[in-house]
Amino acid sequence: MGGEFENTYRGRRVLVTGHTGFKGSWLTFWLAQLGAEVSGYSLDVPTEPANFDILGLKSRIRHYQADIGDRSSLARALDESRPEVVFHLAAQSLVRRSYADPALTFATNAMGMVNLLECVRERPWIRSAVLITSDKAYRNDEWCWGYRETDTLAGRDPYSCSKSCADLIAQSYYHSFLKDSATTIVTTRAGNVIGGGDWAADRIVPDCIRAWALAESVTVRSPGATRPWQHVLEPLSGYLWLAARLLAGQRGLNGEAFNFGPDASVDLSVAQLIEAMAARWPGQRWAVPERGSPQAHEATLLKLSCDKALHHLRWRATLEVRETVELTVDWYRLWHERAVDMAELTQRQIERYCDLARARGLSWARA
Repeated sequence: MGGEFENTYRGRRVLVTGHTGFKGSWLTFWLAQLGAEVSGYSLDVPTEPANFDILGLKSRIRHYQADIGDRSSLARALDESRPEVVFHLAAQSLVRRSYADPALTFATNAMGMVNLLECVRERPWIRSAVLITSDKAYRNDEWCWGYRETDTLAGRDPYSCSKSCADLIAQSYYHSFLKDSATTIVTTRAGNVIGGGDWAADRIVPDCIRAWALAESVTVRSPGATRPWQHVLEPLSGYLWLAARLLAGQRGLNGEAFNFGPDASVDLSVAQLIEAMAARWPGQRWAVPERGSPQAHEATLLKLSCDKALHHLRWRATLEVRETVELTVDWYRLWHERAVDMAELTQRQIERYCDLARARGLSWARA
């Protein structure tokens, strides 16, 4: 499962911040399947239900429950677990919540990055850190081509701006403290991620699943908005591969930023995504709010260029849109039907993803 990843992570100590969240729980599960000694650091389990609980991850790893804003607690967790690799995902990740509580959003996302990097720079035995920010860190001019890693970072809403700040903080720490140190770091920016196990509020896929499980209609805020939809395993394969290449000593990566997103031809609106989902869960309904209803600002068009990841890492997205939707909806439908063991299903989906990547010639998936 995962080709070269198994050689990299088996027996290796890894810390994931934000491991109880959607992306963090999938990454933690994958790392555990690869044989890593995983520790996780999160404030709490953010939803009910939660993928972290569904997959039984608390019994599989060393679990630290504390705030990323508490630097002394984070330092103790690092000193106890002594990770060689850190994946930093802890964040307040919801755009609409950032309008309701901007101070918390900036404290978590910007100062959380400061706290993590303060701890990292004082611990040279941490060999590599992969720092996850967001595609929304870019200043979004809603143009038709993908943003590159050299484009301006200037998110406008509180969430997006907090991620711009986090990215700039990482760059500052690299140039000021880590450039010539024993620790290598990279930042990553990924597009909108979907997949089984996301239960966050105000996200289109969980909103649909919650409504459809009750045979209710779901209200769609922005049916025409276009996003770089990708399955959660896509950026995670990029994060894992980046850390693997850093550990292998590949030049030209340290201090860099990388986008991870779908092929540039993927251009799916919210309405088209819902239609594709409903095709795999028939009989579902949705509605659009009346014109004039107050809405917090959200971008209409946002795309990424992933040419840099292709050039330096030979990484590109594995899945077609049809496969992304299939994996996502099938996970939720089977969970709703209580038809299978969800940890086994999740493992099978990772294995299928790796098999497809291998068949399509992805470097990280080679045996």
